[in-house]
Amino acid sequence: MVQTINLTMRYGSRVLFEDINLKLDRGKRYGLIGANGAGKTTFLKILSGQLEQSSGDVVIENGLKVGVLGQNQYAFENFTLTDAVLYGNKRLYDAIKEKEDIYMSGDFSDDAVNNRLAELEIVCVEEDPTYEADVRIEKILTDLGFPVEIHQSTMSTLTNADKFKILLAQVLFPQPDVLFLDEPTNNLDISTIGWLEHQLTNHEGTMVVISHDRHFINSVVTHILDVDYRKIREFTGTYDDWYIAANLAMKQQQMEREKKLKEKADLESFIRRFSANASKAKQATSRQKQLDKLNIDDIRPSSRRDPSIVFKQNREIGKEVLELSGVSKKFDDLVIFKDLNLKIEKGDKIGLIGPNGAGKTTLCKLLMSDNVTPDSGEIKWGATVQASYFPQDTTDRIKGELTLYDWLRQFDKKAEISEIRNCLGRMLFNGEQQEKKVEGISGGEKHRIMLSKIMLEGGNFLVLDEPTNHLDLEAIVALGEGLYNFEGNAICVTHDRELLDAFANRIIEITAEGEVIDFKGTYEEYIESQGSAR
Repeated sequence: MVQTINLTMRYGSRVLFEDINLKLDRGKRYGLIGANGAGKTTFLKILSGQLEQSSGDVVIENGLKVGVLGQNQYAFENFTLTDAVLYGNKRLYDAIKEKEDIYMSGDFSDDAVNNRLAELEIVCVEEDPTYEADVRIEKILTDLGFPVEIHQSTMSTLTNADKFKILLAQVLFPQPDVLFLDEPTNNLDISTIGWLEHQLTNHEGTMVVISHDRHFINSVVTHILDVDYRKIREFTGTYDDWYIAANLAMKQQQMEREKKLKEKADLESFIRRFSANASKAKQATSRQKQLDKLNIDDIRPSSRRDPSIVFKQNREIGKEVLELSGVSKKFDDLVIFKDLNLKIEKGDKIGLIGPNGAGKTTLCKLLMSDNVTPDSGEIKWGATVQASYFPQDTTDRIKGELTLYDWLRQFDKKAEISEIRNCLGRMLFNGEQQEKKVEGISGGEKHRIMLSKIMLEGGNFLVLDEPTNHLDLEAIVALGEGLYNFEGNAICVTHDRELLDAFANRIIEITAEGEVIDFKGTYEEYIESQGSAR
């Protein structure tokens, strides 16, 4: 359905990829992966015709409908929700709107007007033969959490997260034969991500998707396209299949070079460690079965390096950790919490979940006294607690002319030089990069330096508000391992289900109705207790 022929992309002397020859088939769903800056988004834009390649060709089979997820959340501010979704089929949208204009002011005694109406009707029949477009749009919007009574409201009334949901509905509504999706899970809550997974696994055409959500990628893709070594290599299977195979290939190469039987034990330890992210034996067994079936003869080890996230506490936390008594908070007339009571015990690693706008960030800000205080009630920290904080707006807070090294040093002036450089090195900042100014680094780099700060601080209670934003898949896996091995307490706001599975032994959900559900157990156990699969 989609083919690339000797496709090459250069920016000056820098080659992103060259001589790419791929055939993307009907019925296959491809996850496009690679390190930040490797060229994933560039490749997707070339495939979808949004960007001109340096050389080579992209061929899409004639007559196919192509859907591209929009990235401009403000492009439809004056559209109603219904019209914004309908616009996904531009030909149908234009025909319907012209018909409406004619019916409102047309001269029906004029044959030209009637002939034009007939032409428009043919277009509508061709694009919507069952005349169910309005019904389908209503269902999509309702499934996404938009009640019928606001379907005729304008896009300008929505939050940014809800506007992005409309863009998703817009690209899915026409049921395109070819789908190109760049980070479709951004800004989505867990429930909406689950809905999207269901939609995409039922897609019968060709799909190429970029996502840093490992659970999502594993759920929806049948193949992996790996951007590495200036090439794009196809692999059959999920991200986890690829990840194990690529690391296995690297370990095998090491064994061949070093001829040491010890490496076999290291390989087996890797499989156990990777599977232990979910800390459940049945998943470890499943991973081993996958490994036994893998054919890795053609897999070249990845050139990417995994971060090493290690959280060590400077002091052990005492018996009294954190207690919230009768905490209430509202903004204007919007009540966020009312008489909230929570007691956090030693060893609790909490996954804080809920829909966007429910109050997760507000709770984190209340705990950390981050420009938010309770209207009533008390937040009492234990005397031994040393909290470290990862705010949601990290990218806005890291700024100025300091180098990465000096920015980090300001948080512990007594730290050894080697310790500071080690914390940066663990997040893949080499010596030269450590001298870059924080003002000029990317959002992903700012998130990595914030994780370096938290490692340096050595806190025994971590409060992390959506730390996976801007991180690549390898960094998110490393974060899960770091939290799993951490001996202190943690509260982490995330929509990433693999991360939740990796570390959480307690789940707190804030519902859209303001109810706080406190469940002591893993995320998987919580979902089972709720009788749903997200």
